[in-house]
Amino acid sequence: MPITIVVLAGGAATRMGGDKGLQLLHGRALIDWVLDNVRPHSAEILLNVNSDNKNYLRVGCRIIRDMQNNVGPLAGLQAAFYNSRHEWIASVPCDTPFLPDDLLPRLFAALQNNSAEVAVAVEGGQRHPTIALYQKNVLPKLNIFLASGQRKVGDWLNTLHVTEVIFDDAQAFLNLNSTQDLLHANQAPSPLII
Repeated sequence: MPITIVVLAGGAATRMGGDKGLQLLHGRALIDWVLDNVRPHSAEILLNVNSDNKNYLRVGCRIIRDMQNNVGPLAGLQAAFYNSRHEWIASVPCDTPFLPDDLLPRLFAALQNNSAEVAVAVEGGQRHPTIALYQKNVLPKLNIFLASGQRKVGDWLNTLHVTEVIFDDAQAFLNLNSTQDLLHANQAPSPLII
């Protein structure tokens, strides 16, 4: 698909005690779980990382940094818009290792079928704002939003024409945000049972 995928791994990860994407789940880095899921759906994957950790180089993706400091995930998305080769940009966080295999095809179909600016994943009635697919032409709106001092991805989505894509697998969107989350996930008998 003509999609650029940005894996958001630019946060401070203070609750994880280090680079979140490099933490191990069943012996593999979280970033590897996410890349295994999204790699079949695009020839261009960008990795938004703001640390100097050289271990990210091994994944073979182009690394981009935030263009603004202390903005959060929207800064990574903004950098992806400026660096992407394609007209559609998908964002996924580095701490969601169980994303559904059909995530990107379903977001892409919904975006095109509904003439929307963004398609966002929804599960259990809750939007997952960092798991979304955007038309690149919303970049000027993002720049204006950030220039106004706003930072929340959910608030940014509310300014756009959004189509929601409903998924029914809660585990697929599980975020491993802390060392406790990761410990619990590693203690599960299988990486697919948490």
